[in-house]
Amino acid sequence: MFYSKKLTKESAIKHCFFNRSGGKSKGIYKSLNCGRGSFDKKKYIKQNIVIASKKISKSYKKLFLLNQIHSNKFFFIKNYKFKKKLTGDALITDQKKIVLGVLTADCVPVLIFDKKLKIISAIHAGWKGAYKGIIQKVLSYFKKQGSESKNLIAAVGPCISQKNYEVQNDFKSKFLKQNKRNKIFFKKVKNKTYFSLNKYVKFQLKSLGVKKIDIIYQDTYNQKNNFFSARRSLHEKLDDYGRNISLIMIN
Repeated sequence: MFYSKKLTKESAIKHCFFNRSGGKSKGIYKSLNCGRGSFDKKKYIKQNIVIASKKISKSYKKLFLLNQIHSNKFFFIKNYKFKKKLTGDALITDQKKIVLGVLTADCVPVLIFDKKLKIISAIHAGWKGAYKGIIQKVLSYFKKQGSESKNLIAAVGPCISQKNYEVQNDFKSKFLKQNKRNKIFFKKVKNKTYFSLNKYVKFQLKSLGVKKIDIIYQDTYNQKNNFFSARRSLHEKLDDYGRNISLIMIN
């Protein structure tokens, strides 16, 4: 389990970024696989979600997760009875005891807290979602609720590091076409191009006025850190992979 130093100082909330330790799953999903979209046994996935949510809340039934699609779509959760099927990539609430969660396996989990308005968000920011503006959409909603930049704290969670995130030239061209300044997130090593996803996300947060930003530098690709990694599983020629969960709740 990993925590943001900046968010930990806020007594009004609880949060956690989980790796794959402490769960019930077996084999390639060992052990805290919370990915409902994986081919792991459903009973293990449910048990793992309960284990993770109980580290934050007494009732896992107040946990909300998404069917994530690498979009810029978010949902505002009004109360824990809100049981509509959620397809998108970010959750927002101002309600106490509601746990917001996102699943990742190399993408960036972003947790945001407005300490004055007591609003939280959990964002799944893969490169597609970040490129499409999921972070801008969420912070725009915060602003419409009266949020001020000085009251925001953002934690950029564990994700794949730049040195393990090789991309193709068309990927780089897409980002440079969006904004030439995006070239700072790419590095060339021996004719190979590498992309820094967490720095790109941090840059977006800063550009939107967020000054208090915490980055948890844990590379999900590095096996020693014990995270699920989609890219590592692909390189190891595995059929599937588990997902890491990240949670936040207003007390």
